[in-house]
Amino acid sequence: MSDSERTPQYHPSEIEPKWQERWEAEGLYRSTVQDDKPKHYALTMLPYPSGNLHIGHWYAITPSDARARYQRMRGYNVLFPMGFDAFGLPAENAAIQNNIHPREWTYQNIEEMRRQLKTMGAMFDWEREAISADPSYYRWTQWFFLQFFHGDLAYRKHSAVDWCPSCNTTLAREQVVGEDRVCERCGTPVTKKDLEQWFFRTTRYAEELLDYSAVEWPERVRTLQTNWIGRSEGARIRFATETVEGAAGPEVEVFTTRPDTLWGATFLVLAPEHPAVKTLTSDAQREAVAAYVEQASRQTDIQREAADTEKSGVATGGFAVNPATGERVPVWIADYVLMTYGTGAIMAVPAHDQRDFEFARRFDLEIRPVVAAEDGSVADPAKMEAAVPARGEMVDSGELSGTPPEEAMGKVVAWLEAKGVGEGNVNYRLRDWLVSRQRYWGAPIPIIHCPQCGPVGVPEEDLPVDLPDDVEWKPTGESPLKLHPTWKDVPCPKCGGEAVRDTDTMDTFMDSSWYHLRYLSPGYDEGPFDPKEYAYWMPVDTYTGGIEHATMHLIYTRFFHKACRDLGVTQGDEPMKKLRNQGMILGEDSEKMSKRRGNVVAPDELVSQYGTDTVRAYLMFFARWEQGAPWSYAGIEGAFRWLRRVWHLVLDPVHGEVEAKGNDAPQDVRRSLRRKLHQTIDQVTREFEDFQFNTIVSALMELANEMSSASQAGAAGSDEWEETVSAYLRMLAPVAPHAAEELWHRVGLTEAAGGESVHVQAWPEFDAEAAKEDEITLVVQVNGKVRDRLEVAAGISKEEAEAAALASEGAVKFTEGKTVRKVIVVPGKLVNIVAN
Repeated sequence: MSDSERTPQYHPSEIEPKWQERWEAEGLYRSTVQDDKPKHYALTMLPYPSGNLHIGHWYAITPSDARARYQRMRGYNVLFPMGFDAFGLPAENAAIQNNIHPREWTYQNIEEMRRQLKTMGAMFDWEREAISADPSYYRWTQWFFLQFFHGDLAYRKHSAVDWCPSCNTTLAREQVVGEDRVCERCGTPVTKKDLEQWFFRTTRYAEELLDYSAVEWPERVRTLQTNWIGRSEGARIRFATETVEGAAGPEVEVFTTRPDTLWGATFLVLAPEHPAVKTLTSDAQREAVAAYVEQASRQTDIQREAADTEKSGVATGGFAVNPATGERVPVWIADYVLMTYGTGAIMAVPAHDQRDFEFARRFDLEIRPVVAAEDGSVADPAKMEAAVPARGEMVDSGELSGTPPEEAMGKVVAWLEAKGVGEGNVNYRLRDWLVSRQRYWGAPIPIIHCPQCGPVGVPEEDLPVDLPDDVEWKPTGESPLKLHPTWKDVPCPKCGGEAVRDTDTMDTFMDSSWYHLRYLSPGYDEGPFDPKEYAYWMPVDTYTGGIEHATMHLIYTRFFHKACRDLGVTQGDEPMKKLRNQGMILGEDSEKMSKRRGNVVAPDELVSQYGTDTVRAYLMFFARWEQGAPWSYAGIEGAFRWLRRVWHLVLDPVHGEVEAKGNDAPQDVRRSLRRKLHQTIDQVTREFEDFQFNTIVSALMELANEMSSASQAGAAGSDEWEETVSAYLRMLAPVAPHAAEELWHRVGLTEAAGGESVHVQAWPEFDAEAAKEDEITLVVQVNGKVRDRLEVAAGISKEEAEAAALASEGAVKFTEGKTVRKVIVVPGKLVNIVAN
């Protein structure tokens, strides 16, 4: 009888749908509170319902699922939920382009992506699914907004937005395209415009957001966030101003990290958007200033801050008074000063700041050194070719001249405070979170604007504020909420008078800042989550997703949790304990995957050809998960061959002329198999803990090789063989859950385990004694160079190792005629003989 007749063939298309249906019917992955078991909340970032899963989704999710499965087998009660981040711009664009309602487009895509997600065989608890566009979800998004509003964490102010003058609407960041910054809808150049918008006070939590002592997050993420938050110590200094006619102007405040250079501030520079610009601009300069402001509004912050661009600016005609010298200094505007950093104004010290130096040279402004160089020298302004680093003592600084650098900050701050013109201050690059969006497909902001009462929160009993379905999109691109004939007109909840709803919707990062809480109890209607579920599951133990979210979502979700803690909604200081990021899968051309490049890999096609388990195994194997790599179709064949080989090893280990001897097989063969098994258990366990998925699969491949050799030597059926098969299938289960389950049942291990799935079995226990090598390779070095290798007993003593090394052929040859001065033994590894 041939092997193919004797052994059922490995057909993933038959076994995988069968087990997926059975697991769902049996509720295998249903997660419930179990107070007698330790919990593990494993969370992977939820996808946007674009219509199809791409290979990047699989690369992020399937290794995360494997680790969640591992944790379950380690004895944890695991929660691994899934949902959809369903609001946002793509749905609205689809509505405009395809004449389809965003809700219809979104939910069609969700249905298709849910089907695709289920083909992964992941252990998602689908009863906990949450969709951010469902009224039952965004009711609580709105509720959170109201808590922030009533808790003084939400406020409204004028702020610059990108504006398309042709479409007559504000644009989201994603709608501004190209280096020329044009509207993606009509190609019109985009400008800046001030609108009243809602903000959250993220800056109130800047200092706490810099504290990572309670979380285990990758160093790269912490660095990105630290730089984004941008903490700077210095001082705020107030400058009186006056117009060219001598009339008093508004006070201008600057933040500086070098208050000791105040005596060298020879002009002030305001951001073109600074509110003081209008007052300080003289009639003679008004036209030039207006043109410059318009020009600056067409640039991004990155373009404006670029160090390699020629400095430009315009004098306002107004003046400021240097509070240290009493001198009138000119006030300019320049695009390298931003309203989004500091106060939107700087004191220019051209002697000690390169940007200010270049600006001063171009416009023939005074340069005045006030801090000596490190060697004590003071630069001559007429001969300076660049700004001088201010590292020495203060000079030409009135009563503070001679102050050493280590005392300068403290003394100048004390001087400013004594004079009442400034104080020490910590500044952050982080800005308050702008949450308003002038578009339709998002959670409506639950505020009613009353002419008498001002902004009034919608009563909680009236939530959710539903999005109206009967909307239409005008060619102008304006939000349908503004254009709807009746939706926005409502009575004021306070006085009952005529009022209007806020027609902005919330930034979708608001939805994703708390989705992990809604997973706890998506059907709960007494609050955003069931307190009992929160008490058991929170905080999230492991969070996985892309590092591209480091400076937005991951900052927002930590801020959100801390703000809710202070409002009495959540407990604890952090929402997630551990974060891990996956890399990116590139196309075979090493470029980012995109439809335009034609290099997108479709997971459905791979599943159809090779099966889910092969795709899962290959994605875990082909690259280090945190790094990613270019896709290769060639490698996936190897993953399929490995699973097929395991299939036959487990079901038909005896074939050809081989005779199964069981426990009568050679002892050294059985000992070697068990040793390799426990070495593999040790390695795979450590690698799961460390998210090193590629080496998990390679270790299982190596163990399969050992099993093949052992079966050829007759070890099939032995106690060691049976132990190995049981442990192998349990280690395989997180990687290839369908194949492992099928084999577990076929070889009768289900019955031995009381009829239970392989996925609820205990993880194999590591036996350190069994894993010990009988022999080791001892490297022999002479003066640091390898001269021999010896096979010795694993437990060889230091004295025995030294003697064996000195007697080795290589050592004898290379120490001949020399005197051995020293012998260094590294137990279990090498012996280095020092001779001359």
